[in-house]
Amino acid sequence: MDSPPPPPAAPRIATGPRGLPIIGVLRDVRKDVLGWLLRTAAAHGPVAQYRFGPGRAYLVTHPEGLKHVLQDHVKNYTKDHFSYSMARRIVGDGLLTSQGETWLKQRRLAQPAFHRARLSVMAEQMVRATAELSEHWGEAQRSGAPRHVVRDMMALTLRIVGEALFGTDVRAEVQAVSAAFNVLSEQAVERFRSLRLLPPVLPTAYDRAFRRASHTLREVVARIIAERRKRLEDQGDLLSMFMLARDEETGARMDDAHLQGEVLTMMLAGHETTATALSWAWTLLEQNPGPERMLHEELASVLGGRLPTADDVPRLVYTRRVLEESLRLYPPIYVLSRKVLEDDTVCGYQVLGGSSLDMSPYVTQRLPEYWPDPERFDPDRFTPDKVAARPRYAYFPFLGGPRQCIGNNFALMEGTLILATLAQRYRPRMVAGYTPTPEPLLTLRPTGELPAMITAR
Repeated sequence: MDSPPPPPAAPRIATGPRGLPIIGVLRDVRKDVLGWLLRTAAAHGPVAQYRFGPGRAYLVTHPEGLKHVLQDHVKNYTKDHFSYSMARRIVGDGLLTSQGETWLKQRRLAQPAFHRARLSVMAEQMVRATAELSEHWGEAQRSGAPRHVVRDMMALTLRIVGEALFGTDVRAEVQAVSAAFNVLSEQAVERFRSLRLLPPVLPTAYDRAFRRASHTLREVVARIIAERRKRLEDQGDLLSMFMLARDEETGARMDDAHLQGEVLTMMLAGHETTATALSWAWTLLEQNPGPERMLHEELASVLGGRLPTADDVPRLVYTRRVLEESLRLYPPIYVLSRKVLEDDTVCGYQVLGGSSLDMSPYVTQRLPEYWPDPERFDPDRFTPDKVAARPRYAYFPFLGGPRQCIGNNFALMEGTLILATLAQRYRPRMVAGYTPTPEPLLTLRPTGELPAMITAR
């Protein structure tokens, strides 16, 4: 008679930084969140445990653990986390922050806007807008005036999101949107890291600044929606799909509050992340002449001086790898959190229900077992054979599983076309004395908006 199988091994208890009484690791996180994340993963392995304020939290960095959380057991890890409460104060209850049936319904409504055929049409809008920025760079190159590359990338990607997803020209709104989002981004991170959880309702200058910035964004979005309601027709873009959709049971259309949440989500998430990745790409190309030369050789071979089209994107292989490697080193979303519903085991470690669970693309995408010499900029890490040899979740700038970013293909095509259009003619060079460093706000921007001289190829 066969003997019964041995009982499963008890899950291990994760170790982690001790922190201080009451505040836990808050002081270290506020001082240097990126360094703290890297040190914690290096010292404590695939799952670390610590106190963030009074609550228990875990940091999961191993690809198998990430697959468990983001894909295999995704229902046990929810967005009922105070970081998403902060996000809802900015964008409302859109695709980024919603859950359950609400999220699933909105996701199904939005999906057709990102189908391949629609992306080809969007490519024309992307290149046309980038060509206009190219003319401004040409003027700066001739005059010797510096440009702020982060500012340029933000304005360009915001314009593209407005035209491609909302069928609206938002160029007149760029300065107001950028200024408002900067305030909200800085405050959201500061409030989170100081556990300032109350809504911004006090009559203080700090809370008033938050309310003013939020009001500015909502006014812009309300104008976009009101203008489109005057010509309520299917234009094939995302806003049309949301505005014309009817509830299957009631037949009601989406009200303005829900529309505002979706438009705000796509406006901010859709331009901020791509602009940040592109800004780092320009920096990394300047610092690495070899990859920059290979990029220029590909552009000359594929395009020969003409503007790119959607048909060129599959042939701009190295250009896309430059973008992917930039996203590896400086992922715009550098850390994200979930609430653990029930006790679980992740990578053999106990994870208790009611805790927070943190994941960091910035850390995982630097693990030396998957990324040799991890700080080196090497776009050839993304050749097909090297991608196939790595675990799926060794690289997750767009997350993964059912909650993977709906706009990942949009962003990669957009970034590839923008790089191809501008890098054919220009090489931004950072002004003397300026050294970009990562600034961990809501996204991982370079500090100082990248002041650069535009030099000709």
